[in-house]
Amino acid sequence: MSTNPRSFFGTHLRARPLVAFASASSLLGAAIFFSAFSSAASAATSTVNLGSSSTFAILAGSTITNTGSSVISGNIGLSPGTSITGFPPGIESTGTTSVANPTAVQAQTDLVTAYNDAAGRTPATTEPSELGGLTLAAGVYTVASSATLTGTLTLNGANDATSTFIIQIPAGLTTASASSIVLENGAQACNVFWQVTSSATLGTGSSFAGTLMALSSITATTGAKVSGRLLARNGAVTLDTNSVTVPTCAAVTPTTTTTLPTTTTTLPTTTTTSPTTTTTAPVSTTTTPIIPVGAPQTGFGGTAGGASNTPALVGFAALAALLGTGLAGYGVRRRRIASSGSPDEPREG
Repeated sequence: MSTNPRSFFGTHLRARPLVAFASASSLLGAAIFFSAFSSAASAATSTVNLGSSSTFAILAGSTITNTGSSVISGNIGLSPGTSITGFPPGIESTGTTSVANPTAVQAQTDLVTAYNDAAGRTPATTEPSELGGLTLAAGVYTVASSATLTGTLTLNGANDATSTFIIQIPAGLTTASASSIVLENGAQACNVFWQVTSSATLGTGSSFAGTLMALSSITATTGAKVSGRLLARNGAVTLDTNSVTVPTCAAVTPTTTTTLPTTTTTLPTTTTTSPTTTTTAPVSTTTTPIIPVGAPQTGFGGTAGGASNTPALVGFAALAALLGTGLAGYGVRRRRIASSGSPDEPREG
């Protein structure tokens, strides 16, 4: 069998690019798979561990000043500063106040750790400096410089109570009067973290949600309400008829799958045999009287008429003649046997 070299090498030379293409496709598919897997893994943003600072509604570095009837639900701490004024008329409805003591010092130490954690989270999605009107899903976000919030910022938890939002602001944050942060679809204030590299100011009558960690100072103007924490690392916290409440995360209800037992009911089989009824119809016997043909007419109920006697008589006469002939022949033979003594030998004359 001969092989065409041109055909042989042509086939193999064409096959090599196909093999190379298949190998490249496999590698590309694997790369896409692991890339997608990595993206999915990084999509879930973990919470920021606040340490002991999590119990503080107000924590400052230099001073804490209040005007009006502010209500603070949570601990109040100050370190290394020592000046807290305005309580009363401000009240601390729950919690304790720690000033330049080990508790306050530890809280500030843990705040530094949490602040640096939030600032270092990557990757971060860059948003416009004006945050009002945006709807954000869980994740890490940043802006180019200072940030403002006019109107409403919506944080959508996508029905996940653990969804976490981290907003990194490389300069200052200012919220407008009557601005608000709306939490929807499972988003919780306990999982919202603001990392502000400078100072933050909350507008009059505004509603703020989340833990606000500022490197410098924080000012809450008249009537601002906070579901979260105001934590200033180095500067002051200034209040004016505000309410600040440490948020509590709602417990995440584990998904429970209940498998009901399978019950099989076997119904008894009932066989009903209908009785067999045999009906024997009575046999009807019809007796037909046999009337002899040619019976003599007696004149006393006989059924044979005179016209039917002639054939019968003729037959009877013929039968009698035959019998007579037979008997006569039989008699002659008997006489011969008696005379000769043998039926087969001829008699001598």
